[in-house]
Amino acid sequence: VQLQASGGGLVQAGGSLKLSCVASGRTFEAYAMGWFRRAPGKEREFVAAINWSGDSTHYSNSVRGRFTIARENAKNTVYLQMNNLKSEDTADYYCAAETSWGTPSLQDYEYDYWGQGTLVTVSS
Repeated sequence: VQLQASGGGLVQAGGSLKLSCVASGRTFEAYAMGWFRRAPGKEREFVAAINWSGDSTHYSNSVRGRFTIARENAKNTVYLQMNNLKSEDTADYYCAAETSWGTPSLQDYEYDYWGQGTLVTVSS
C-alpha cells in the first residue's frame, strides 16, 4: 500500500492543523493506521493509532486530549486533527499502516508501510 501524507505547515502555538493520509494500492480496511513523529534530534515516537473500523483509538500521553485520529474508509484516508499545538509538537509527522484486524500497535516496528513525512512547525 502507498501512503501520501499532507497538511503540515507553520502554525502559532495554540493553533490547529489537520493532517491527512491517503492510502492506495490495497484494501484500506485491512489496516490499522498510526501517526508517528520525529522531532529534530530525537527518535521517532508514537502519536496516535486507530483500528480498521475506527472504533478503537490510542494516543500518546503528550497529545491525548489535544489530538484526534479518525478515518474514512470510503475515502481511504486517515486524519490527525491537532488542536492547541505547542512548540514541542514541532516534528515531521508520518502515517503508517499495520496489517491488523485487532488493536493497533503503539510500536513503529509493527507497521508495514510508511508515508513520507509532513512537517509541522509550531512557533511560540
